[in-house]
Amino acid sequence: MSIDISSLRQAFASQRQFYDDQNFPRGFGRSGHFTLLEADILEQHGVILKGLYNKTLEPQNEFQTQFVQVVTGNLEATNPIERAWIKYLKQTTCKTKFHTLFGRSRIASPTSQSVEYYSESDSL
Repeated sequence: MSIDISSLRQAFASQRQFYDDQNFPRGFGRSGHFTLLEADILEQHGVILKGLYNKTLEPQNEFQTQFVQVVTGNLEATNPIERAWIKYLKQTTCKTKFHTLFGRSRIASPTSQSVEYYSESDSL
């Protein structure tokens, strides 16, 4: 089934733009996590996608029905809109591990070093 992006955009058309200021305060495009196409898809169609995901909206066409099946895990993502939403969900719901060069444990107290560097036989 060959799907072009224009028919997908018509199937998920929305009057309002979608913003997630809590997770992406500078926008999807400037976050560094999404491509330009994915950021555009999320901004233009995110209201509909979120409504279908939260089950506050009912699917109106076959593309939206397929999207609901993808989000529930019954199908694999096959089009750019489904892949963008799955990527959005991974970014917002999965905890990422943060690696640092420094450990969490600190030295409790400085150890006293009673080692003498000079012996008595050394003379100045």
